[in-house]
Amino acid sequence: MSVRTSGITVAADSCPSGGPGHGTPPATGPGPDAPRAVPGTGIGLDPDDLPDGLVVADEHGRVICFNAAAARITDIAAQDALGRPLEQALPLQDIEGRRWWRLTDPYGGLAIRRGQPERNLLLGGREVLVSARYIRSRPTGPLHRLVVALRGTEARRRTELSHAELIATVAHELRSPLTSVKGFTATLLQKWERFTDDQKRLMLETVDADANRVTRLIAELLDISRIDSGRLEVRRQRVDMTAAVRRHVQAQTTAGQQPDRFLIRMLEPLPDLWADPDKVDQVLGNLLENAVRHGEGTVTIEVAPSSPTPPERGCTGTTVTVSDEGPGIPEESMSRVFTRFWRGSKRGGTGLGLYIVKGIVEAHGGTITVGRAPAGGAEFRFSLPVATPAFMV
Repeated sequence: MSVRTSGITVAADSCPSGGPGHGTPPATGPGPDAPRAVPGTGIGLDPDDLPDGLVVADEHGRVICFNAAAARITDIAAQDALGRPLEQALPLQDIEGRRWWRLTDPYGGLAIRRGQPERNLLLGGREVLVSARYIRSRPTGPLHRLVVALRGTEARRRTELSHAELIATVAHELRSPLTSVKGFTATLLQKWERFTDDQKRLMLETVDADANRVTRLIAELLDISRIDSGRLEVRRQRVDMTAAVRRHVQAQTTAGQQPDRFLIRMLEPLPDLWADPDKVDQVLGNLLENAVRHGEGTVTIEVAPSSPTPPERGCTGTTVTVSDEGPGIPEESMSRVFTRFWRGSKRGGTGLGLYIVKGIVEAHGGTITVGRAPAGGAEFRFSLPVATPAFMV
């Protein structure tokens, strides 16, 4: 009898000989319970090779396999668990302190049960993620093997910490514009007649700008949620990348930047590009704003056909490079640029922009990299494949 774990078949009747989680070795040759090769690969598997903890109990409820990962996760030596009743070898409790094996009663109760879903349990004061599979000799028959998978909670804690940090960051960023909106609107309502038209216009423009900031923050939060869950939708239409770049440069100059700060290079002809126009605008806007805010000198935007590999395949898409002449990004920080909350040397913003940019580019099937520009500043380069229009998919 074998157990399939993570797509790999291992023997469940006993652990193979030789390691800390192993039972008594056979006298001669591999026994019937030795690990079996995966069909078509010729690869045998030792339970100690599994990344997760594996505990197997026989039909009498005694532990016959306790691999190295289980020993590491539980801090219980394999020799102390092998041969003992499962309830004694692995004394799990739920969050309320109740004994888990007595609650679930795997060897009694309903014979139609197939296992237990993963849940958070306590083992000697530490939290462990536990799931179980009931192996029966026949449907609704007695339990033949009980296979328990164990995982540590470190990864889940990191995820929960990341979510908590995201909530705290967004809440902090929302507080400032909402306070401004509330203050100006309350003042206008109470003292409308005391202000001149110019003063009223100034306060309303401030309210409008802060409302736009709140809208952007909410949009970022929704994008993060969609990227993390793999549900970021891409509605492909024909995109004129040249016009899009010029439009964003014009927006920067309208906002007060000097026109001579931007240099646009177009290497034509460009292939027809099918991408989501709104999301391409989001990528370009974020990269240009990042270069203007954190960089110095001339901001160069180059648009060119993607270099094919191998060359005989022809053009495969469009590549956009945004670089500046500032201090650039330290080498030790480049690996963290596209992670959440990375803000570089100057603080400000949520630190989510480049994380979202990477998610958008990859949702299009493209790639994005960061490096050092020839002039010494930061250089961001992203490539989008030609792709297919949405109405043809």
